[in-house]
Amino acid sequence: MKTIGIVLSGGGARGIAHLGVLEALGESGIKIDAIAGTSAGAIVAALFAAGNKPYHIKELLKRNSYFGISQLLINKEGIFKMDGLKYFLMQNIQAGQFEELPIRLFVAATNLNEGKSFIFEKGPFVEPVMASASVPFLFEPIRWQGEEWVDGGILNNFPIEPLEQFCDLIIGSHVNKLGDPLPPRIADRKIHILEKCFHMAIAHTVYEKVSRCNLFLDPPELSRYGMFDVRDADEIFEIGYRTACSNAKIQKHFILT
Repeated sequence: MKTIGIVLSGGGARGIAHLGVLEALGESGIKIDAIAGTSAGAIVAALFAAGNKPYHIKELLKRNSYFGISQLLINKEGIFKMDGLKYFLMQNIQAGQFEELPIRLFVAATNLNEGKSFIFEKGPFVEPVMASASVPFLFEPIRWQGEEWVDGGILNNFPIEPLEQFCDLIIGSHVNKLGDPLPPRIADRKIHILEKCFHMAIAHTVYEKVSRCNLFLDPPELSRYGMFDVRDADEIFEIGYRTACSNAKIQKHFILT
């Protein structure tokens, strides 16, 4: 039996599309043996690796509104803290260590002190997931093990590397397709411009890895959603689901192997 892994990019609320992909794969009878993620992809990956079903995770994210920032705390410098995410992960994942998870998990985070990307796969996983999702300028860095950590997407928004050492077949789920014009409202434009510039800067590092995937999913419809559009969670989930269901390569490379 060949081992199958899936890598999940960052993307804020668009990361909910990963759940639609996972739902479709599960319905097709495809068993995921390992999962790697960064930022929003790391949150989804951790919850899925712990045994939560994709649809259930979507409902959890909708209720807790992490991507909408509604339950996060603001520190005295005006930067959002990650305490809400920590509590959320601890409430919905029974395990405390990577090694205790039913599915093998890899999480990418960026070390600010060394300016390097790092893949976590052993020991406590809550802090690495928090670090991986700590978007600069919006969230304060995670201070852990004497170092400062921020969003894994800065240096590695598609952490396929650990899966290449462990899996026979790899699925890539990318949710940051650039395309639609900027929204007309000034308030929306500011955050959208910042977000779009960030993804333009890192896009080439993702697409350089496409050929290393046996299946790469990159729904163009997601470009019209922003990283905090959690109110559109059901639509975003459905886009990921439809994209995976309609991809002929799933039949060719995964169901029949």
